[in-house]
Formats: sequence, C-alpha cells, structure tokens
Amino acid sequence: MHVKTWFAIPLWKRVIAALIFGVIAGIVWGPGAESIKIVGDVFIAFIKMLVVPLILLSIVSGVASIGDLRKLGAVGWRALLLFVVTSQFAVWLGLALGSVFGPGIGVDTSAIAVGQPPAPNETTWREMVLGMIPQSPVQVMADANVLPLIIFALLVGIGIVMAAEEGGPLARIFDSGAVVMQKVTIVVMELTPFGVFSLMAWVAGTLGHDALFALAKLVALNYLGCLLIIGVVYVSLIHFVSKLPVTDFFRGMVDAMAVAYSTASSNATLPVTLRCTQRNLGVRPSTSSFIVSLGATINMDGTAMYLGLATLFGAQIFGVSLDFGDYVMISVLATVGSIGAAGIPGAGLIMMALVFGAVGVPLETIAFVAGVDRIMDMMRTATNVTGDGTVTVTVASLVNEIDRAEMISADDV
Repeated sequence: MHVKTWFAIPLWKRVIAALIFGVIAGIVWGPGAESIKIVGDVFIAFIKMLVVPLILLSIVSGVASIGDLRKLGAVGWRALLLFVVTSQFAVWLGLALGSVFGPGIGVDTSAIAVGQPPAPNETTWREMVLGMIPQSPVQVMADANVLPLIIFALLVGIGIVMAAEEGGPLARIFDSGAVVMQKVTIVVMELTPFGVFSLMAWVAGTLGHDALFALAKLVALNYLGCLLIIGVVYVSLIHFVSKLPVTDFFRGMVDAMAVAYSTASSNATLPVTLRCTQRNLGVRPSTSSFIVSLGATINMDGTAMYLGLATLFGAQIFGVSLDFGDYVMISVLATVGSIGAAGIPGAGLIMMALVFGAVGVPLETIAFVAGVDRIMDMMRTATNVTGDGTVTVTVASLVNEIDRAEMISADDV
C-alpha cells in the first residue's frame, strides 16, 4: 500500500482493521504469535514515555490558561464543582461495574510472564498524605510518581496565574510544551495499528478465546458505563437542576456528540461543541467559551469511569487483591488523571500507567487492553463532550446566562 494511501485512511479505521486481522492471525498462528509481541511492547513503551511530560505540561498549561483566579467567580467554581462531582461518580461507577460483573475473572494468564504480584499496600493514611507532597520534583518525575507530580503541576499553574504579567513568559513556555507533547502523542498514536495487530495476535494466540471474551466484556461494560453517565447523571442535571427540556438538549448537542465519537478527540470537537452550546442551546458566548474550553481540558468523565473499570480488570486477570484504601486511591488518581489527560485519541491509555502503578496492578494490563482501546475511546470521548455541554447549560441556567427561548427555537438547527 502506498504511504499516502495509508495515511489517507482515518486512524480509527486502520485500528479496527488491525484489531480484526490481529485476532484472525492469532487464532491461526496460535502460541507462535508471541514472536511478534515485541512490536506491541515497543508501542506500550512509547506510551509510558509520554506520561510524565504530558501530565506536567498539560496541567500547568490548563491551570495557567485561567489567566485570573477571579474568573473562577460565580461561573468558575460551579463548573469546577460539577466537573469534580460528575467525575467522582463516574470513577465509582466504573469500580462498581468492574466489581459486579468481574470482566477479568476466569482468564488464565499463566502464559504471560510477569513479575511477582506486589505485596498488599500497607501504607497508612498519614504516609499516603505525606507521599503526596513532592519533596523533590525532579525525583518525582524520574520515578514517574504521578500523584505528587500532579500536585506540583497544579501549584506551578496557580503560581503562574498569581504572578500575572511576570508569569506570562513561563505560561507561554508551558503552553508551547503542551502543544508539542500533544503533537508527539499524535505521532506515537500512528503506531497504534501496528501495536494493536501484534498485541491482539498475541492475546488471541497465547490466551485463546477466554481472553477475547473478557475483552469483549470490558468493551460492553465501557459502553454501559458511558450510557449510564449520560442517561442518569447528565439527564438528571439537565432536567432537575437546569430545568431544561432533555430532548432539546440532546437535539442541540447531537453534532458535537457525533464528531466526538468519530474523532475520539475532545480538542478536535471543541469548535463544534462551542457552536452547539451557543447557537443551539442559547448559552451566552462568554460563558460557553470559558466552560467548554475548561471542560475540554479537565472534564473527562468517560475516561475516569474507564480508568476505574480497567484497573479492576487488570487486578482481576492478574490476581491482585485491592482493598477499600486502594479503591479510594483509584478514585483520586482516576479523577485527577483524567484532568491531566489530553483531549486527543489514546489519552486514556496513557493515563493507565499512573493509576495501575499506584495500586500495584501489572502494567502488562495496558498491553492486554490496548487492542480494543480505540473502540472504547470513541464512546468515552462522546461522553466527555456531552458532559461539557451538560455542565455548560447547567451553570448557565444557574447564573442566568442562557436564552431558554433560543434553545427551544433552535430545535430545527
């Protein structure tokens, strides 16, 4: 195939084709398919490489973009509160789905060479709190200790905002760095079809049909979780808090949801989301621009739900015992990690490393689920963008920044 022809095909189509051919190759090849797993290992190694710089640059840039802490005022604190609350609901929903349905239970992973399962986490809550303080930011980055790294990034972003004009040059550096890392991530994501093919061939050939069934179950639970977030959380906010017609809201947001599903990118969908909230839903441009842009940076409910679900999936297939303290750690990291996730395809896969490492789930889980991640990422992104629109109209209705008559009259737009 000619190079131009290859890149002319949308990435998601190449990934789906790689998934299908990888499964076929694994079934036909059998255990010998493990010989090409090195290609997938290289892909996963590149993903791990992105975690620390992407989190640091994205969070600092996102916080600094607020520009003035006073902007958080009536609109900002309500939006932030709703983003955090919905994200916490999402991650606990993912943990609940993983606990109830056990997608990873019963998979024989004896053919996978992993280290000894880590010892149960015996860290006290005091040690956990102290461990969140980045005593040496450089060491934190070297060890990829992500929770203190996130706290350091948040503090740097706040410091830039407080420094006002004097912090401007540093803010621009972090903005540029965040953009560069997103471009690097896009380059790495071009390796996805090759990584998916080799990993799915390895899974199908080495672990057999049970593993494929477990992955299918994970995909189904991911879609179920996203639909519950949209159908329960978002609908409740629209109907009971915003007092707006639910049907009109979804009619106005359908364009953004469709683009989000097809591109798996919140950033790519941002212009469409702005158009939908302003023209179709009647939110004033100043309010819509602030909340939607903030949401594209920090609101990743679908990703948060998936991180909780995927962590339990990995714990189940590799026999790692998690206690309630681990669940709390997962909820915190999945929420904060989803905030640090870039609004581009594959961002959720990158964030897995930080959550898995914190609770002792083998990172081999990433290789296990990478083959089907794109299918799930599309639904997660549609959920994230729907959440951006939901919070925008909810906050706008609370501060009287929405034209309800315009929203209803835009039904045919």
